[in-house]
Amino acid sequence: MDLSSLRPAKGAVKNKKRVGRGQGSGNGTTAGKGNNGQQSRSGYKRPIIEGGQVPVYRRLPKFGFTPLDKKPVNTVNLTQIDKWIQDGLVENEITILDLKSLLHASNADYFKILGNGELTSAITITAHAFSKSAEEKIAAAGGTVVKAFRTLEEASKVRDLPFEEALLKPKAKLVKRAKKSTKP
Repeated sequence: MDLSSLRPAKGAVKNKKRVGRGQGSGNGTTAGKGNNGQQSRSGYKRPIIEGGQVPVYRRLPKFGFTPLDKKPVNTVNLTQIDKWIQDGLVENEITILDLKSLLHASNADYFKILGNGELTSAITITAHAFSKSAEEKIAAAGGTVVKAFRTLEEASKVRDLPFEEALLKPKAKLVKRAKKSTKP
C-alpha cells in the first residue's frame, strides 16, 4: 500500500451542487432559493434568531463609552531607561524620536516617564509627562527633565517653527473673541 493507492470511502465525496443551470436539473430558475425577496438575493445573511426568545444582544445591557479625547500614551520606567544607557542604546540625551524608535511607537503617541527603579547616570530626558518620583530621581542623578507639548505628528504640521522647537513650544489656547456689536 502506498499513498497513490489511497482513496476516500465510497459515498464520502459528493459532487458540488450546481444550481441555476436550467430547469431540467431541478435547481434552475431560482436556484433553490425560492421566489423573490431578501433571502433570494446575494449577500443575504440570516440575523441572529433565537426562536422567539429575546436575543442575547437585547438581553445584555449597553455599557461603556469611548472618550473622544483619548490620547495613546506609552509609559517608560527609569529601570528601562537605565538599561538602555548600560546597553549603549542612548548616551547622554533621550529625545522623543529616541523614545519612538526604542518603544516602536507611532508618531501620534505621547510618552510618560514613570519613577519605577533608579537612574545611575546623568541624562537629559524629553517627554510629554513625568511622574513626580521620576522627576525627583532624574534630578537626583544629575539629569534634567524637558517637557514636550506636541506629538511628532503635531510638530510636523507646525510650519512657522523648526521641528525641535515645535515639539517643545506649548500649544496656543483658542480664545473666543467677542463679536463686534452692529448696533449704533
